Amino acid sequence: MKRLMLALAIVLCLGVFAPAGEKVKIGISVPTADHGWTGGILWWAQKAVKDFSAKYPGAEFLLVTADAPAKQISDVEDLVIKGIKALVVLPHEPAPLAPTLNGLSASGIYMAVVDRVVPELKYDLYVAGDNPGLGRVCGEFLVRELGSVKSDLVVMTGIPCDVDTLRVNAFNEVVKKNSNINILESQPANWSTQKGLEVMENYLQKYPHIDAVWCQDDDVLKGVLQAYKESGRSDVKFILGGAGSKDIVKMVIDGDKVVRGTVTYHPRMIYEAVDLVAAHLTNNKSIPKEVILSAELVDRSNAKDFYYPDDIF
Repeated sequence: MKRLMLALAIVLCLGVFAPAGEKVKIGISVPTADHGWTGGILWWAQKAVKDFSAKYPGAEFLLVTADAPAKQISDVEDLVIKGIKALVVLPHEPAPLAPTLNGLSASGIYMAVVDRVVPELKYDLYVAGDNPGLGRVCGEFLVRELGSVKSDLVVMTGIPCDVDTLRVNAFNEVVKKNSNINILESQPANWSTQKGLEVMENYLQKYPHIDAVWCQDDDVLKGVLQAYKESGRSDVKFILGGAGSKDIVKMVIDGDKVVRGTVTYHPRMIYEAVDLVAAHLTNNKSIPKEVILSAELVDRSNAKDFYYPDDIF
């Protein structure tokens, strides 16, 4: 903590912009790639470093990853000591990190937070996907695909947090307006492929007939598909995830009969955040305080526009 306070004191003296002739150091801190979406975050962060080192020659990018909040706090402290003027951070968990990040913000380090915030977290820029939009668009697509036929639906939620609540509440608000759809049950799948497999196996054993599944996340969807295929059943008409995984987008392009779409919540958001921060610090470009990337329906009509074959996610 003493080394962090010393580094912050230096930052207060020097300000955000680097002295003439020196590169502006921009730190990027993201969680370790522990599942598909965070793997995508890391891939797009690495791409940002590569692309923007050329686009913004006046900037130097320092990328670190952390597998826990304590490690991320330590990483951020190290970045401050290395002289960063800005930090682009996707918090592993925002609440434990908030005191450290707020200290950096108060010292004059430009703070850009991606995806995850809590009310007490201060920032100069916030970039995220549209969580209520994801739930709403998923609900509208599911209602449209199922039509006027009486249908039984099972739901899988994510990890208990604001992101999950916003998505699920918006989805339920749409679906519950349609009297033809009966939600049999909702269970958490923790945005995990393995958990999605386990929950779907449970649903298949418990319910002799299921018309549709909403699992909110394309990683979860992969586990759902595995359980369904292994069951040998043929009753499920529609399975919908979310986020825009390239594997799922490719299934949509190929005309899969059960997986006919997804809704974007793409890890490219970290790339957009780094671009904005670099433009602001090196070119003095004016940027907004918040950027919310819209939740786009991806179906067969536009799937090729959302397909990134080199992306890890």
